Amino acid sequence: MIEKFKVVYLEEVRDFLAGLSLGARNKVIYNIDKATLLNDPELFKKLDDTIWEFRTNYQNQKIRLFAFWDNRDKSQTLVITTHGVIKKKSKVDRFEIEKTKRIRNQYLGKI
Repeated sequence: MIEKFKVVYLEEVRDFLAGLSLGARNKVIYNIDKATLLNDPELFKKLDDTIWEFRTNYQNQKIRLFAFWDNRDKSQTLVITTHGVIKKKSKVDRFEIEKTKRIRNQYLGKI
């Protein structure tokens, strides 16, 4: 299988992953790697017009990493992960989407 995109982990995501148990971290990374190979909304889901989430369920924890696409380089498509949370509610908190949009705008230079 051919990778559809590369994933870039911003510092906040790396810190979030480092705070997870080894098993949870390995499952998140496994699911992200799998999502780069196939279209599966259980692993990578669109939340609105520009924001997506990587989804992992591990031992009754709903782990989410928020992300956006960077298509500026036509030779390589990137998905930039901004931050992660362990969800307490079934619905994604609007704050998390807005935070991802702010980081996206900063990253893409659209402030």
